[in-house]
Amino acid sequence: MSYPVGQVASFAGVTVRTLHHYDEIGLLSPSARSHAGHRRYDDADLDRLQRILFYRELGFPLEEVAHAMEARKMGINLTPEERFEVFGDHDPDRYEEESRRRWGDTEPYRQSQRKVSAYTKEDWLRIKAEGAANTDAFAALMDAGTAPSAPAAMDLAEEHRQQICRNFYDCGYEIHSGLARMYSDDERFRSTFEQIKPGLAAYLTEAILANAARHA
Repeated sequence: MSYPVGQVASFAGVTVRTLHHYDEIGLLSPSARSHAGHRRYDDADLDRLQRILFYRELGFPLEEVAHAMEARKMGINLTPEERFEVFGDHDPDRYEEESRRRWGDTEPYRQSQRKVSAYTKEDWLRIKAEGAANTDAFAALMDAGTAPSAPAAMDLAEEHRQQICRNFYDCGYEIHSGLARMYSDDERFRSTFEQIKPGLAAYLTEAILANAARHA
């Protein structure tokens, strides 16, 4: 299946002129042309466009985007339009290479790969909504002055763990604690939470560790 340039511009949130420019500089050349010579983009082209927009969002100049892009396959079985709708300019495969290197031989990684490969757009939207609601609830507890070791915060941490178990892999308390420390120690993850609310990464970490201790 292929898509005309106007349709691609519409669901990607860019202008037709931008796509023409990407073609002219060799960053994204459509795989086909119509009989009239108009650009036609296939699914692989749209996957590449999503990654281009992701790197542009990070501030990469156009001349560096092509060298920064790497092929990452997470097994997400969505059409290009659905990927844009669910993930926007966020690349869901952003940490896939690192994840495979660190955990590729583990059962949780294999479980996650099996699950995500079967998810539909509706599944991903549900997962995003669940995660956002959990994060918002943590932020609300912070606003209320609730300690991260309080029962309400630990209950949210348990809900967070259960979401991982349902949607990705069996996440025991030891694994969950490791994730919690990564949320605070790894700048990439910490900044994501800090953009939502300053101090949220540390608060979430403490709540998860307290919940793990409660179940020890």
